Amino acid sequence: MLVISTVSQSALTGVALIENINRLIIQIMAGFSMGGIAVCSLYFGKKDEETAKKVCAQLEIIMLIFSVLMMLICIIGNKALISLIFGNIDNDVMKSAQTFLVISALSYPFLGIYNAGAAIFRSSGNSKISMQLSFLMNIINLCLNMMFVFLFHLEVLGVATASLISRALSGIIISYLVCSPKNPIQIKGIRVFRPKIDLIKKILNIAVPSGIENGMFQIGKLAVVSMIAVLGTDAIAANAVGYTIIDFPNIPGVAIGLALITVVGQCRGAGEYEQVYKYTRKLLKYAYLGDWLCKFILFIFAKEIVSLFSLSVDATNTAVLILRCFSVASIVIWPLSFTLPNALRAMGDAKFTMTVSIVSMWIFRVISSYILAIVFKMGVLGLWIGMFIDWYFRGIIFSVRFFARKKKNL
Repeated sequence: MLVISTVSQSALTGVALIENINRLIIQIMAGFSMGGIAVCSLYFGKKDEETAKKVCAQLEIIMLIFSVLMMLICIIGNKALISLIFGNIDNDVMKSAQTFLVISALSYPFLGIYNAGAAIFRSSGNSKISMQLSFLMNIINLCLNMMFVFLFHLEVLGVATASLISRALSGIIISYLVCSPKNPIQIKGIRVFRPKIDLIKKILNIAVPSGIENGMFQIGKLAVVSMIAVLGTDAIAANAVGYTIIDFPNIPGVAIGLALITVVGQCRGAGEYEQVYKYTRKLLKYAYLGDWLCKFILFIFAKEIVSLFSLSVDATNTAVLILRCFSVASIVIWPLSFTLPNALRAMGDAKFTMTVSIVSMWIFRVISSYILAIVFKMGVLGLWIGMFIDWYFRGIIFSVRFFARKKKNL
């Protein structure tokens, strides 16, 4: 986003719009990964490594089928898809968006393989592999971004190709590591990839609700972004930069949420139900500490961070305002809204979290965003306030559900 912002605001806007579609695909993949991690961790906690290996193989198959399907849809129907979601946009923005979507779609299968591999290592408690590979992937991505844009002047094609190459490398490397003898749940041989309906059902019992939940969350965001499209390029750019930046202060909560799936899954597999609640509370405390520290830094340095992007004055001021409002609004509720649900999913409560998230998204986020941004003419800030309302509702409901389960020792 930083690199493409130096090209033009229309290029930044086109990439930003497609990033919303990419996030939708990635979040659904994350839902499938959660299902794989939860089921694999359960068998790992039971010391049943053979079944855990079979679960990992089924996850690879599911992820590959889904990612290839999404790739074909986005390549074949790229212009129609963009027009359907974002309506009439400027020709320059449409051209940038089409280029970025087609090249991004080519990377989906590699991204699917990477997510499956990362889930396999996390389920056994080895998250260092995915961390190291992610670090390598993003360093390559950044270097190629700068080379393709600043040296070869490939603009949107350059940043898209950089992502494709880095994702392809990460997918290939993690597949090799998954099949390595050093992996405690090594996938070995072709036979292990034969479909196992019972294991696929167990994965999908968590993966489908989680995928639907994540997908609906991103679809809701797309609906909100389509509202922004009528507010002009400045509004789209400010919103896109805001979403890009908030990924960083949310990292502690997201990371601990991933850890919760493995920890809770292994505790359940070992039959240690008291440990489930003990470690959930403990990890939530760490999530809050990290969240508060990051949000404090963001609030103080919001203007300096936004200034790194080549935005207009109006877009810059709007981005700073929404980031500071985000920093204040999220410190109370964000971990309860997004970290705690992972513990519930690992407990087998994925359908509940899905239902709450979908209802909250459409009633509170989409509808309230429309009322505040369009009806009351609050612009981008109104959209973000609608998002905050959604967070508070789901955070309260998830907390009530967690303590109710603890009281009944479920």
